[in-house]
Amino acid sequence: MFDITQLNNSLSMAVAVGSSGFGMQLIITPADSALPFALGKAMPKVTWRVTSSCNVNCLDSAPDSQPHNSGSELTTLEGKALIRDLAGMGVARLQFAGGEPLVRKDLLELVAYTREQGIESSILTNGTLLTRETAGALKGSGLHSATILLEGIGGGVDFRRGTCGAGNASLQGYANCEAAGIAAEIRIPLSRGNYPGIPGILDLIERRKIRKAVFAHLVNTGRGHNPHDEMTHDEKRNALDLILERAEDFHRRGVDISIATDENHTDAIYFYLRLTRENPRRAAAAFRLLPAYGALVQGAGVGTAGIDSMGNVHPDPYWTSYVLGNVRQSPFSEIWGKSSDPLLKGLRNRLPLLKGRCGNCQWKQTCGGNLRVRSDEVFGNPWMSDPACYLTNKEISKEVIERYAAMEDDVLLSEQAA
Repeated sequence: MFDITQLNNSLSMAVAVGSSGFGMQLIITPADSALPFALGKAMPKVTWRVTSSCNVNCLDSAPDSQPHNSGSELTTLEGKALIRDLAGMGVARLQFAGGEPLVRKDLLELVAYTREQGIESSILTNGTLLTRETAGALKGSGLHSATILLEGIGGGVDFRRGTCGAGNASLQGYANCEAAGIAAEIRIPLSRGNYPGIPGILDLIERRKIRKAVFAHLVNTGRGHNPHDEMTHDEKRNALDLILERAEDFHRRGVDISIATDENHTDAIYFYLRLTRENPRRAAAAFRLLPAYGALVQGAGVGTAGIDSMGNVHPDPYWTSYVLGNVRQSPFSEIWGKSSDPLLKGLRNRLPLLKGRCGNCQWKQTCGGNLRVRSDEVFGNPWMSDPACYLTNKEISKEVIERYAAMEDDVLLSEQAA
């Protein structure tokens, strides 16, 4: 995830310190730093799809989501064994997803057990079942945070979910989480369908005092694999311009709204390239932070893992076509620690394997080749170019990155001299 607001805050502090005459300093929080991941000491954030059952019928939901569960989902005892194993290996965060996780009757018990094991828990939900009573019960069980999906505003949300009133119910679910003391965020999947409505979505976020909003690029797997939903590269750039400008506006006005993007590590590079034109000093401060937002830190097989409702382990929650193992046969810790699996091994040393534009890109050390699952889905080869990268050939050239690296050196030297 690329947290635009967090980075803006860090850059403002860094530039302020540099302007004080004591030289440029980078304010890097543990969440920003890529070092623990690079050294292999950090565990992944795990998303466990506790059920394939869902109370709505979204157009772009997971491939096996359905009105009723499959009957082969992990039991409560199996789920607790999984949670104990995650705790034993040092996993800090577990996200319950679906389907719709709130239709699972033992979710409160699983959340409470996660807290007992010292793991921070969250849910990824459509929000329509988050009544005030449910939110209060989740808080009482120890839930830390909730991510609530919202595809847009107005009737378009109801259409995509096949359910009347679903959009308003999601917003009410967010309000109920806030009232219960659960840290909540709205997650907006970016698609051609809602692209024209981004300004209105941002207005809604400010009007409803949403504390955090995450704009997530489409990952073309499952029902999300619809070419008509995919934005063009120009549309992605325009969308990022709108989002970045509004995030900067919130930051400048002191509005307490955090804006982030997800599922496209190109965003951090695009942000940096904008800064080089608009504010070289801030760009210089940002340069060293960029790798923390790339796939080498946050990507499949490294910082992200997926487990489906039947216990199959995947390199990330989207890569359901590739199974690393099943927690019914082997503990997750053993499966994730495999050194023999060819895909897992490749994902953890991916740069030499990248081909096409990604292989020749001068930013690959920064973005880590973006999402390999997209390449696998589109080309049948996980090491081909990520089709969602919207940088131009000129922007990924060696000449460009060398020029910006030299600019960073000049800025830092001038700050130190002051």
